Amino acid sequence: MDKDEFLLKRIRELANLSYQREIVTFTDFLNLNEQNMLSTLKLRQLGVIVKLYGGYEHAERQMAAFYPDDLGFSWEYPIDCLKIEPKALRFSEELGHRDYLGAILNLGVDRSVVGDILIKDKEAWFFCLHKMSDFFIENLVRVKHTTVLVSRVEQAEEIPEPEFETINGTCASVRLDALIGLAFQTSRSSMVSFIENGLVFVNGKLITSNGYEPKEGDIISVRGKGRFIYDGVSRQTKKGRLGVHLRKYV
Repeated sequence: MDKDEFLLKRIRELANLSYQREIVTFTDFLNLNEQNMLSTLKLRQLGVIVKLYGGYEHAERQMAAFYPDDLGFSWEYPIDCLKIEPKALRFSEELGHRDYLGAILNLGVDRSVVGDILIKDKEAWFFCLHKMSDFFIENLVRVKHTTVLVSRVEQAEEIPEPEFETINGTCASVRLDALIGLAFQTSRSSMVSFIENGLVFVNGKLITSNGYEPKEGDIISVRGKGRFIYDGVSRQTKKGRLGVHLRKYV
């Protein structure tokens, strides 16, 4: 049984368990491809509702919750947010997403227990399974050469808003390959393989057609590259090209 088949089997087991025992069950954090696989299953026919959440609005990595139609009690996702900050600010390095993720995974945990990582200045916030919080607080003590402290975030207001790089440019059309090329400053043709190889998602849905035209407000994610919001067409040039506005997550 390969990894995908195992995941689908596990999802069906969680859905059945939720229905049979009238409880809420949860997956670990799912990447976009796994979320797309989940969407292909008709779990509503099993008598359960599926909801995704990653700890904050527009999270990329999300946990799926399964619960019966007539569930009679409230519940919360078993997700915690942890803050990473340098122990001595003056000696801290400039750290990126890869540095933080590498330090977390070097503790020997699976990627599925960790959600998104948000970075602002020399601090970072990451989402994890509730059962893993104490482990990270006790064991995550260094990111590259920087000694760090990890603490639990109790108030949602402490989580930073995502930051964006504004990109304005022109395209012959608002095809998916053209928008991705503009967002990541490369040729449209070089992005075709990303789309055809199943690495591009629009609002979490796998898209494999180069000619797909996103709608205003859509979130486009390219595995290995990043993600951005398509804010629509702002103008048309004299040569007929379309001026488009994008916001790329940084």
